[in-house]
Amino acid sequence: HVQLVESGGATVQAGGPLRLSCTASGDSYEHYCMGWFRQAPGKELEGVASIDSDGETTYADSVKGRFTISRNNAKNTLYLQLNALKTEDTAMYYCAGGSLTDFPYWGQGTQVTVS
Repeated sequence: HVQLVESGGATVQAGGPLRLSCTASGDSYEHYCMGWFRQAPGKELEGVASIDSDGETTYADSVKGRFTISRNNAKNTLYLQLNALKTEDTAMYYCAGGSLTDFPYWGQGTQVTVS
């Protein structure tokens, strides 16, 4: 079991950078696949990026080349670096943990608004 808390959401200008963090507590965090998801009003939940226990990453086509997912296992922290932000990136961003096919653990979300 792991508990997740996101932080770093803000209102930022289009084109600018933002860094989101997700701090985990509980055992065996380093063994989980971790992911970032987002949901804009009126839209379905979208997978943004994932990183497995070996550091292999995947990205949605909509963010590839602009966003970077990383993890610092010594700090029990997951990050998402968002660059070249667009207004369509506006959403509630969630971190989640589990496996490539199942993410049972979720944070509360952090709002990103691009103006």
